[in-house]
Amino acid sequence: MTDDVAAARAAAEEKSAFSHAPVDPDATAAYGDHPDQVIDFFAPRREGGPGPAPVVVVLHGGAWRAPYDRRHLSPFAGVLARRGFAVASVEYRRGGGDDALAGRWPDTFDDVAAALDALPALVREALPHADPRRTVLTGHSAGGHLALWGAARHVLPAGSPWRGGSPVSLRGVVALAPIADFAIADKLDVCGGAARQLLGGDEHFAERQPYADPALLLPTGIATTLVQGRADLVVPQAVAESYAEAAAKAGEMVGVTLLEDVGHFPLIDPTADACAVVVEEIAQLAW
Repeated sequence: MTDDVAAARAAAEEKSAFSHAPVDPDATAAYGDHPDQVIDFFAPRREGGPGPAPVVVVLHGGAWRAPYDRRHLSPFAGVLARRGFAVASVEYRRGGGDDALAGRWPDTFDDVAAALDALPALVREALPHADPRRTVLTGHSAGGHLALWGAARHVLPAGSPWRGGSPVSLRGVVALAPIADFAIADKLDVCGGAARQLLGGDEHFAERQPYADPALLLPTGIATTLVQGRADLVVPQAVAESYAEAAAKAGEMVGVTLLEDVGHFPLIDPTADACAVVVEEIAQLAW
């Protein structure tokens, strides 16, 4: 496949993923005072298995940049709700108004940590028939990074304000085309150097990387699967493979599901076969 053909296919996949009307949540709750510190809740639409519905926490992507918020992932959240999951879609502070700026340090990490800490109580209030003791984290692209990071807070360096206890309620993580290894992502200039921007640029990248890079926060002891399209031009396969190799060196096996002829966006596109694969990966951990 020529570069032009590959680029045209990637553009068509992105257009399809963003073509779906947003799905309104059943409830929204704040976990802080900032307007972006909110979680949307989607109630399960049918039985997915025995007992109360497991909770799937969804973290959206968009290179941690301001123009991309949780609304673009709401159709995917709707798919999960129709599969029988209770869904919590987390918003968080991203880059400023300039869409070239990726994330905020430390605000982006403050928010994800605070949201995950507040989640059990908020789930019990918003979705009383859900079971927060059975939780799966998932996220796409930059959100995949945040899902891996959120699951690894118990192995953050001592003294980190985000360090927490081992999340006993967490069944596992399904990270979708995640920016999972900052060293290789930086080398490949993924999303225009977004990982380096997230950590504050050249001056702070090396200093802050041990607190933010999932590939340096291993082993976690938590079941983890990466789902990755082989034709992904946004976050290339090499990033997922590098994370899996780092996990293996740390003595942990990480599952990597590679999808042929699939790019970056079909993983969250409700009309794509790749999205169905993602849902089944989540179901295997949740039920």
